[in-house]
Amino acid sequence: MKPLLIILAAYLLLINLDAYLLMRADKRRAQRRARRIPEAALFLSAVLGGSPGIMLAMRRYRHKTLHASFTVGMPLICFFEAAAAVVAVIAAI
Repeated sequence: MKPLLIILAAYLLLINLDAYLLMRADKRRAQRRARRIPEAALFLSAVLGGSPGIMLAMRRYRHKTLHASFTVGMPLICFFEAAAAVVAVIAAI
């Protein structure tokens, strides 16, 4: 595997872990009625490559599943990120 692909894979793993943990933290804060993580921060982590982590956490914790911006927006972001990843992998080969 080329070094660029290894770096890309490591980055995606870390950003998705971060996005997942952000959603989990927001759910826990919502349950405690504590100060929440802004939706802009959640969308930023998704746009930076963490949309699969966000979507996994949405299903796992049943969080933000009634928000159209999340139920429609996250799959769209994920689709475009997957397309960009395919282009990056093809370009790196």
